[in-house]
Amino acid sequence: MRYNDANTYFKERFGHKMYKAAISLDVTCPNRDGTKGTGGCAFCSAGGSGEFASDKKKSVTEQIDEAVIRLSGKVKGETGYIAYFQSFTGTYCDPLYLRKSLEEASSHPKVEALAIGTRPDCLPEDILEVLKDISKKIPLMVELGLQTSDDRTAKSFGRGYETCEYIKAVSDLKKAGCEVITHIIFGLPGETLDEMMSSVRTAVEAGTDGIKFTCLYILKGTRYEKEWEEGRIEVLSMEEYFDIVEQAIDMLPSHVVVHRLTGDGPKSLLLAPMWTANKRNVVNYINKRFS
Repeated sequence: MRYNDANTYFKERFGHKMYKAAISLDVTCPNRDGTKGTGGCAFCSAGGSGEFASDKKKSVTEQIDEAVIRLSGKVKGETGYIAYFQSFTGTYCDPLYLRKSLEEASSHPKVEALAIGTRPDCLPEDILEVLKDISKKIPLMVELGLQTSDDRTAKSFGRGYETCEYIKAVSDLKKAGCEVITHIIFGLPGETLDEMMSSVRTAVEAGTDGIKFTCLYILKGTRYEKEWEEGRIEVLSMEEYFDIVEQAIDMLPSHVVVHRLTGDGPKSLLLAPMWTANKRNVVNYINKRFS
């Protein structure tokens, strides 16, 4: 691969392939409960990006067990699992609840690492203390939703925090012993190529250890749905998107791990771009273009 891909990284680090067991905590988001807004970011689905995760009403152990069963069909040979707290804002909760949940996940016999998705503005000192303690026991990856470094764009989709908070969060998390993975969206309304590359540059300069790219896709029930239907938002073609990704990859230092080149929204909610729904075709295109 032309980049430091996650599969190779995990095999070198853990000695075998790793799969993510997506699970949910009983949490919400400050962009939904009225603290900073309601309805979430303009692109975010009602499920808080956790449509592929398990039922939050079940215990962490039960959710991991269910995820392992779901993944069993594709697992071959020796493998390990990352317990991935995916839905909504994973650290937007009571510190004791977070500690109990992470400790339960870390004690599962098949789990070798943890990952938790959150926002940079949801990392107060008591939460950072929990993450610091857990990271001493098991590898802990914290995924931050930056999406863009342009505060004007971020305000337009209702992100609810400024980029300077992201930069501080990366520093705080690394001091706590966590590995940081940054999410970036290409194709946000009104953004230029230079602005998209600036987001990548910001993440690298802040010290991110990994990065997840995705194109903007339009999901049913989101605030972007109406704007797209009215023709006020255009989505990228597959070739346009990967042209941008290629430039972004060329900017990355060799130590930054690319955990995702593009995402795929749930097919039941996806409106556009429809090329993202054909995962096999996308994977074949990636392998051909970037190998």
